[in-house]
Order: sequence, then structure tokens, then C-alpha cells
Amino acid sequence: MAAEARAERPLRIALLSYKGNPYCGGQGVYVRHLSRELAALGHHVEVIGAQPYPELDAGVTLRKLPSLDLYRQPDPFRTPRRAEYRDWIDLLEVATMWTGGFPEPLTFSLRARRELAARRAEFDVVHDNQTLGYGLLGTGRIGLPLVTTIHHPITVDRRLELAAAPDRRRRYAVRRWYGFTRMQRRVARRLPSVLTVSGSSRREIVEDFRVAPERVSVVPIGADTRVFHPDPGVPRVPGRIVTTSSADAPLKGLVHLVEALAKLRTERPDTHLVVVGNRPTAGPVHEALERFGLGGAVEFVKGVSDAELADLVRGAQLACVPSLYEGFCLPAAEAMAAGTPLVATTGGAIPEVTGPDGETCLAVPPGDAGALAAALGRLLDDAALRERLAAAALERVLARFTWQHTARATAEHYRAAIAAQRRNAAAAPPRPAER
Repeated sequence: MAAEARAERPLRIALLSYKGNPYCGGQGVYVRHLSRELAALGHHVEVIGAQPYPELDAGVTLRKLPSLDLYRQPDPFRTPRRAEYRDWIDLLEVATMWTGGFPEPLTFSLRARRELAARRAEFDVVHDNQTLGYGLLGTGRIGLPLVTTIHHPITVDRRLELAAAPDRRRRYAVRRWYGFTRMQRRVARRLPSVLTVSGSSRREIVEDFRVAPERVSVVPIGADTRVFHPDPGVPRVPGRIVTTSSADAPLKGLVHLVEALAKLRTERPDTHLVVVGNRPTAGPVHEALERFGLGGAVEFVKGVSDAELADLVRGAQLACVPSLYEGFCLPAAEAMAAGTPLVATTGGAIPEVTGPDGETCLAVPPGDAGALAAALGRLLDDAALRERLAAAALERVLARFTWQHTARATAEHYRAAIAAQRRNAAAAPPRPAER
């Protein structure tokens, strides 16, 4: 009875986030929603994070573990003043940046290990959100079990950016920037418990990082259904397509959606696109907008709140995910939860979220602007199909992809990691007595 009560007591969780921007990438979104729902289950959650600091909900503590914030706006790749340097980790961070590398996963892991070693009695478990830095390999030695989430191997991003690089100089810069993936591969192979968000990501982790399959478990993430839900009071704007995409990330496939929009407007001139992301000033997306004369037909919005984003999605006739690859695809789940019919590619884990073509979405091959235009046009022309797909998609999300489901499953893995560490400690031979 005592063991059962101990197993069910609230946990003290250190949730690590080396980058928590809530408006760019999925890491800040993951930390915010998972921590809130873990707290709602009764656990004590402390997020230990670096800049940009995550936005957290009530009931969750933030411990700021500052870096030198070398990539902050409006002065990215800055050189710090002498007074800003605090220790050798800061020197390592600047030296790596000066030589074209990305230092934050390593330097955050070193700072986090120092923090955890000083406070090890305050936590039951450490959850690393894709830092995969050398410093975290020492958590077992300080008596804290480690669970790590890998959304997808960043080696996938590296491959796609190398494929899109126009010349040798750019390829060298990409290789240097992604040099930290060698560390992440080595660390991943030594982790006792890895969580990922989809079966597709699990396969990529096993293949790219060569992690033993039995150590990788799938815990899907989900939409915040408190915010993303149907609202008949929000009118649909005729011809509007909405997408969440980074124009400077080739794997997001935005250039193919821009090309598809150009095709659509030859027959449907009222069709237009709202992109949640920054307007590019150079690169393939910028060039496509100029080439097709779409400047007035594509609107870019950034820095919107969750409520504003939900209204943007609900106000569109269609949502679109044009990505070449996704480790999960939160924008798809959010559009489905909001009741907006969806056209999506089959890149990576997207079909695991969106469901079968013709039942919960219309699916097209990644990188095919013609197929994307055809699917979007078909859905724009068929109100009954839009209604049927949207209803089925909403039902799918509520049954499978909510943050409440994610938190409950993640907490079960915490308890398993704690139990495994206790078994290992009990089985270990006693240390020789000190003289």
C-alpha cells in the first residue's frame, strides 16, 4: 500500500527548454502546454529555460538560466561586451558563434547540469526538451532520472537545407551551423528514455541517431482545444487560405504553396493567402511572390496571440500545410480542432495527424505545386466536402490529439524512468568505503 501511494504522489519535474519562443518553432509551444497540463494533474513543474524565455501559464514556475542571447533581435550574431562574460561557458558560446556554429544546445546543457547538481534534492525527474547536450548525460550520476523529448532529428532539417543550398559556400555554412547534430546523435544513443511525437519521428530517430528502438516511445502532442475550437460567430472569408510557415525554412514548403496560389488565381482571382510568419525579403519565397505578382494576394502576420491565431484559422475557408517534412504538425491539429477544412502534404508525420485522404483532409505529395493547387481548388468549389472533412477532422483531434492526453502519457513515462533508476541503484554493487 505504501509503495502504491508513493507511486501516485505528485511529481517534482524539472522541464528543460534551451529555446522557448512561443511564436517561432514548436519547442516553446510544447513546453507551455505540457507544463500547464502536468500542473493541472497536480504535479509541481519548474521550467528551466534560456532566451527567448517561454510563456507559461499560472501554476508553472520559470527559472531563468540566461545565455548570452547571441541571436536576439534586432542585433543577431552580436559580440557581447566584456562585462557580460561570466565564466568559461560564455566564452565557449561566443567562440562557437564566431566560427559559424550554433552553440546553444551544448552551452545550455552545461548550465542546466550545474543548476540541477546544486538542486538535485528538489526534483524527482528531469525532462529535456530536445537539448541533447553533453551536459545532460551527467544527470544519472547526480541521482536524477532523465526523460528526453526529440520532436524529430535536426539532421532532417540539415539534409533539406543542404539540398536547397545554391552553392558550395552555402553548403559549407549549413554544415558548420548544424555541427551540433553530431553531439545530439552521440547523446541520443546514450539516453535511457526517449519520447517522440509520432511514428514517423520514431523511425527517423532510430535511423538517423541510431537509438535502440525499444528506448523510443511515441507520445503525440495536440491542439489547445480551449482556444482552437469551432466558433460559428466567426465568418469565413471567401477564397481565404491560411497557413503557418517559415519562409526561410525549405522543409516548410511555402514556395510550393505560393506557386499553387498563382495557379489558382488564374481561375479564382479572389483566392488569397494569409501566412502566419515573417514576410521574406530574399530567397525562393520572395522571388516567387515577385515572379507571379502576388504581393497583394499574400499577407504575412506575426506575433499573434493564440486567440488571434485561432480566429485567423476559423476565418479562412481552408487551411493548408505544404511542408516537405514534419515531425508532428501542430498547425494541422489546430486547424482540425478549429473546424477548418484542411489540405496537407504527406511529408513525414503529417498523415498520422491529419488522417486518411478524403476522410479527414485532402492529401497531396510534398513538393508538388500542381497537386496542391488541384486539391485546394477542389475544396474551394465543394462546400459539402468542406463540411464533411471538417467534422471528421474535429472528431479525430478530440479523440487523439489533446494536451491532456499528452500530459497523462508523459507522466506515466516519468514514473517508469524513476522506477528504472531505483532498480538500477538497488542492483549496483556498493561503492568501496572511503578511507
